[in-house]
Amino acid sequence: MHGIMDTKQDNRQAALELGQKPVGRLLTQYALPAIVAMTASSLYNIIDRASIGQVVGADAINGLTVTFPFMNLSAAFGAAVGVGASTCISVKLGQRDYKTAEHLLGNTVTLNVLVGLVFMVVSFVFLDPILRFFGASDVTLPYAREFMEVILAGNVITHMYFGMNAVLRASGKPRHAMYATLFTVACNIVLVIAFVWWFKWGIRGAALATITSQTLALCWQMWVFSDKTELLHLKRGIYRLEANLVRNIISIGVSPFLMNATACVIVIFMNNQFKRYGGDMAVGAYGIANTMGMLFFMFVMGINQGMQPIVGYNFGAKKFDRMMRCLGYSILAATGVMIVGWLLAMLFPQLMARIFTTDDYQIALAADGIRINMVLFPLIGFQAVITNFFQCIGRVQVSIFLSLSRQLLFLLPLVLILPRFWGLNGVWYSLPASDGIAAVVTAVIMWNYMRKIKTYGATSHY
Repeated sequence: MHGIMDTKQDNRQAALELGQKPVGRLLTQYALPAIVAMTASSLYNIIDRASIGQVVGADAINGLTVTFPFMNLSAAFGAAVGVGASTCISVKLGQRDYKTAEHLLGNTVTLNVLVGLVFMVVSFVFLDPILRFFGASDVTLPYAREFMEVILAGNVITHMYFGMNAVLRASGKPRHAMYATLFTVACNIVLVIAFVWWFKWGIRGAALATITSQTLALCWQMWVFSDKTELLHLKRGIYRLEANLVRNIISIGVSPFLMNATACVIVIFMNNQFKRYGGDMAVGAYGIANTMGMLFFMFVMGINQGMQPIVGYNFGAKKFDRMMRCLGYSILAATGVMIVGWLLAMLFPQLMARIFTTDDYQIALAADGIRINMVLFPLIGFQAVITNFFQCIGRVQVSIFLSLSRQLLFLLPLVLILPRFWGLNGVWYSLPASDGIAAVVTAVIMWNYMRKIKTYGATSHY
């Protein structure tokens, strides 16, 4: 018993370091594992899609692109629970309210199971009509259905896996979260080679590799949270849903939910516009360009995930100077990453496209799309970090507006208007145009916020 108490004290001290260590060192400590994990996750998506494109063919890549809205919608519900719960846990740890933090952990488990099951059942019932609505044609529908049948069967596992990883980061264990993701990636790569390249199971094999690797990682995560020496651990009495906790989780999780749900809506429109103006090949080219863009955006997501517990803890502890320093470092890091992505996209777009397909026409379409899509990438990092910052400090309305602005308020009208003048190129042009407008809006909102802080003082605005 004494050993357990000592270990818990060590874990509490690890959480307290969020308010004590130098901010730059903390951000590196928390963001680096998240960056490694998110980038690795993006890489295994690339390996999945490249394997499908190289082994099964261009039509399979086109079909896989149709499933992107489905994946975004699933991620939206997962983020509503995972991000909301992890932010709440970070704040409670900052306030040293460890009992509530544990109940948040239990409620996270219950919510993930319930949400995952409901999403799976509803999606299975209406699978074909949904895929048609998302842009599937007679050619691509069988591939999209094969992939989603396996993914939906493991939907609860996926929600739990991502939710537990978010809680690991929030509870002061960023390396554990990184280990879980790295294991998932390594396992997925091995299984994709076996299922797709060796057994020739096609697109269904790629989906099965994803779910199997996440299942194994989740088993390890649950084992970690079953350890009674951990500051937060699974035990009886914490799983019953509590209205106030669920309300807090959802109120914060609504911002990332809307961001992902909006992404789902936008991808539906994008798929259908690409299909209308360029056919299935253009849809596949968009999938390739989007995948490459997400590789670099995942770096920024990793920075945001590393920033979240630091900002959340120091907000709860009312250490606002440390919170703002963390924001500044995060913006610099995110901008630097996106500049690297921009350079690679401008110089080597065809090389990027060839990773996914051997079809010369699709390579040409995808290379043009990569260059256009990433032309204003240096601005996206700033916008994403600021959006996450407002979410972390509980300014949910601002975060929601910034989450929606780039995609719903700007991209949606542009993707409907610009193709009327420039055809297929107009669909591509809508992507950087919305990035530029959203970045300007974000800069103005942040400038006004900083001006108010200087005028009235931090405590009156947090």
